Amino acid sequence: MASILPGLALGAAAGVLDTLLIRQNRSIANIFPDVTVEEVHFDELEITNHPVEQGAAISDHCFKRPAELTMRVGWSPSRAIGSSPNLLGDITSRITDITGRGYIEDTYQDLLDLQEAREPFDVVTGKRAYSNMLLRSLTVTTDKTSENALMVEARFQEVIIVATQTTTLPPLASQATPQATGAVVDGGSKQPQPVNQSILSQILGGGS
Repeated sequence: MASILPGLALGAAAGVLDTLLIRQNRSIANIFPDVTVEEVHFDELEITNHPVEQGAAISDHCFKRPAELTMRVGWSPSRAIGSSPNLLGDITSRITDITGRGYIEDTYQDLLDLQEAREPFDVVTGKRAYSNMLLRSLTVTTDKTSENALMVEARFQEVIIVATQTTTLPPLASQATPQATGAVVDGGSKQPQPVNQSILSQILGGGS
């Protein structure tokens, strides 16, 4: 018995370590999946179909499209308390917090809130870390095998954020061609003016 206990303790420690590594390696904003089934990374260039001048100074022949990512991840109440579902069975699937809501329901709501916020966030996968991502779609399927768990297919898309700046133009008197380089000036309200017509145009217009 003494030789078995250290082995059990070592196995339990390894299980806890595995859980910690899984939770720290992958994250959706501040939400940590219990298990990751699949990650699909998608990067694409948009390439023009028209002829491109050789040696042109401006690269207008292609541009990088926003990165896309699909994750299939899951959560289980048994992982939330660090125990095996074979030992506690349905008891662990019914664990609720002080508000009466379950771990699964809370996690699902956290994902919905993240999508609703529409604020870019970071996503960390096993292969790559992303910045400025949005949760484009969230698919949850519940069947007889996942009634007490949360299995999610989440699709993310990058938001390309650029920096802009403003500048002050010099006075119009200092500009060589102010009509072309001057700032926009409010000219006020304009009233339509009658157009002078020649006698010939009046005769022709009257005849029509």
